[in-house]
Amino acid sequence: MGNGTSATKVALPIDTPFKLPSPLPSLPQGEGFGNGIINLGSGLQVCQVVSLNKIWATNEGGPDNLGATFFEPSQMPQGFSMLGCYSQPNNKMLHGWVLAGKDETGEALTKPVDYTLVWSSESLQIKQEGAGYIWLPTPLDGYKALGCVVTTSPEKPSLEKVRCVRSDLTDDCQIDKWIWGQGKESDPNARERVKRGDLQDCQVYLHIKPMLGATFTDIVAWLFYPFNGPGRAKVELITVPLGKTGQHVGDWEHVTLRISNFNGQLCGLYLSAHSGGTWYDASELEFQDGNKAVVYSSLNGHAMYAKPGLVLQGTGNIGIRNDTAKSNKFIDAGARFSVVSAEYMGSSVVEPPWLNYLRKWGPNITYDLAEEAETVEKLLPGKLKSAFDKLVKSLPKEIFGEEGPTGPKLKRNWTGDEV
Repeated sequence: MGNGTSATKVALPIDTPFKLPSPLPSLPQGEGFGNGIINLGSGLQVCQVVSLNKIWATNEGGPDNLGATFFEPSQMPQGFSMLGCYSQPNNKMLHGWVLAGKDETGEALTKPVDYTLVWSSESLQIKQEGAGYIWLPTPLDGYKALGCVVTTSPEKPSLEKVRCVRSDLTDDCQIDKWIWGQGKESDPNARERVKRGDLQDCQVYLHIKPMLGATFTDIVAWLFYPFNGPGRAKVELITVPLGKTGQHVGDWEHVTLRISNFNGQLCGLYLSAHSGGTWYDASELEFQDGNKAVVYSSLNGHAMYAKPGLVLQGTGNIGIRNDTAKSNKFIDAGARFSVVSAEYMGSSVVEPPWLNYLRKWGPNITYDLAEEAETVEKLLPGKLKSAFDKLVKSLPKEIFGEEGPTGPKLKRNWTGDEV
């Protein structure tokens, strides 16, 4: 159990509520602007509640390793109900609010029918103020839970605690920012499992679209890679590890099959690699088990090629290695796939919510380029140091850092042709 607190409590930024330096000016009167309540129609009114009660806090992990605090509203306006709790990192002044709803018709809001415990801090060896429990309300059919309930007890909250909202009055939203993550790894092997991925259960996600005046159909197979390993450089006859260079969490790559609408035959294959890619005629491809095209993904990375071997990203005999080879580790895309978007087919294909996540799928951490390059240069003979230095200076800056990718919908080829 990790329920300890420090002997001397240090004041944190979150202990001070944020206020603007001056009062707001008189706001112009209009259609409800600035009066504290917004009428969303269909009998639902919402307001922001800024008076908060602290429920639970952790004192490590998250931004600046200061932890996070969880709150619920302490004073609810007459007739309004809580829709969820609030949390923010401890490294900022308290500046948040929770949304409350008022049902004018008796149909916009409803009590949950149950709760599911989605997370508990009981087993975490972290600095925390007691144990925290996060509960997801179970709504009636036709309703959705907008938020969670936080408690310091393993007992389920009261069904009167929160309200769920009628589904047609809700919409998908994006996660704004990272609030908190536990300070210590509870499972030392978890990170390695995530980095390796799971070939047995993974699948590809298909985007199908007409191309070239509807004379062709493009089937774009998207693959998510959980981790990109560190790069390696070839400097003449020497192969040297590049430390952190090229290493990052998460990446999206894709393969596009161009099918003729005249006869249903595969005409070409586009393979993405780094910031671009290459078209291959069907005659240039390898096939296996009939007409299944074979694609090779590079070692420690995910650049894709049509043939096994070495592709050097550089000039002459100096560059970044992209090694591919036949292996018993492979994905049969025809066996495990799901169609996630096909606009021309109308509503018969429903896009999953994650497809509209428009932020980055991983952290953005920049390395010290000079330090990384210097570490590698120490391994090289004198005459090769300058050649390697030229290689480093010629590579795109994005190689030298961890930068999570954006999702498929933000790629240039989503609405057009491959470039």
